[in-house]
Amino acid sequence: MRNSKRVVVAGLACGLTGALAASASRARADRTNTTEKIRIVTVVKRTGIGWFERMEQGIKQFAAQNEVDATMTGAGDADPEKQADIIRTLIAEKPNAITVVPNSPEALEGVLKQARAAGIKVVTHEASNQVNTDVDIEAFDNLAFGSYLMDQLASCMGGSGKYVAFVGHTTARSHMRWATAAYDRAKEKYPKIERISPPVETAENQETAYHAAKELLAKHPDLKGFEGSSVVDVAGIGRAVREAGAQATTCVMGTSIPSVAGELLDDGAVDRIFLWDPAIAGQAQDKLALMLIQGKKIGPGMDLGLPGYRNLKSIPGTPHALAGAGWIAIDKANSKQYPF
Repeated sequence: MRNSKRVVVAGLACGLTGALAASASRARADRTNTTEKIRIVTVVKRTGIGWFERMEQGIKQFAAQNEVDATMTGAGDADPEKQADIIRTLIAEKPNAITVVPNSPEALEGVLKQARAAGIKVVTHEASNQVNTDVDIEAFDNLAFGSYLMDQLASCMGGSGKYVAFVGHTTARSHMRWATAAYDRAKEKYPKIERISPPVETAENQETAYHAAKELLAKHPDLKGFEGSSVVDVAGIGRAVREAGAQATTCVMGTSIPSVAGELLDDGAVDRIFLWDPAIAGQAQDKLALMLIQGKKIGPGMDLGLPGYRNLKSIPGTPHALAGAGWIAIDKANSKQYPF
């Protein structure tokens, strides 16, 4: 009889152990499904500029809405190696996902490969050529945007004259795609427009953009157009244009936000800026990261539930990139509608 009891007790113990194991497994699954303790870190090109301050606002909103630990970090300047070092540190901390806005996709291939090997999900933005990523998300097709930018610049320039393009880094995939597409569009459609040099690199620094523009205006008094790619480019260019009193004879356009370039729009030192909302871009990165963590399918046609990201398209010739649709054009007339 005692042996029988022992068998029953042992059987109950085994059953209880199995039940506890199953319960623990379900609890782990529930934590994943409810996003408890999920950590997502976004590494941006640099901190301390309006574009990424706006992106951080979106990330904080995403964290609150989805009950995840979503944060943003970056170096104080746009040094690709500093960005890589930050990612190396994060790998040791083992967040669930890292999202990155690379200064140089090529410079991050090795460290992002390490992150993925460690089981960390990787999402990139403004890096459609990134190989070591689970998915890259673009606000729009970069070539279409560059062509559009040239159409706007050419209209302002009256279809003729000299112009120059600025980029944050010549290694920045999106910036170079915009500059190349604009250049190709000019050759195709505006034969009287001439780019006077290869793209000028500003290292995402407004002072660098200012001094470069000042030198170019002094060297080329007939320079009519400036194309900026970094968020601070047009602000530096516009300052040089204003000091030269050249508002009426130059056209300054490029990617920026009203908080950086708004004052220059008011007096014509900058004619028009183009952007996608970096807050929503930050949320799109984190939404994709969360979906990857939860094992959900990602691909063309999906709707992230965010403005401009409701029907994602694949980007031909890229390994992992998806693009949203739409950009915002801002000038003096409508700049007050975008308070960021």
